[in-house]
Amino acid sequence: MDQMVQYMKKLENKVALVTGASKGIGAAIAKKLATEGAAVVVNYGAAQADAEKVVAEIVSNGGKAIAIQADVSKAADVDRLFAEALSRYGSLDVLVNNAGIYEWAPIEAFTEESFHRQFNINVLGLILASKIAVNSFGEKGGSIINIGSVVSSATPAGSAVYTATKSAVD
Repeated sequence: MDQMVQYMKKLENKVALVTGASKGIGAAIAKKLATEGAAVVVNYGAAQADAEKVVAEIVSNGGKAIAIQADVSKAADVDRLFAEALSRYGSLDVLVNNAGIYEWAPIEAFTEESFHRQFNINVLGLILASKIAVNSFGEKGGSIINIGSVVSSATPAGSAVYTATKSAVD
């Protein structure tokens, strides 16, 4: 039993930032990190109510969490996201690049806008967040976890651009 208690708190006194954490895989990751003892920054793009539910669940289970809105495809938003997280918690130990979008359609139906939207969030957002995280970790170091997708090798019909973004992540 002592090993289990120790395992469940292996991230105690650590701070994790999860992009795209208001629902789905990101929300599950944020909740799991909190059960491991990390204070969690729940980033969301537009789903504020969902992000607040994730935070409420973490807090109600004895964890620490805050929600911060930021569009990871915009450098100014990413700068603000990290500034607010560091202001609140003082440090950063883990970044989970989870934010992502997909639009399924035949290649001939894709628009330039759709292409850039997917690449800007799925790839550029990951790079912008990683750049700031590396500088935030300092000498103590930290961990960056990038969430990819099986779609980069499965290539289902209608997924050409999304597959390209996840292949870039891989």
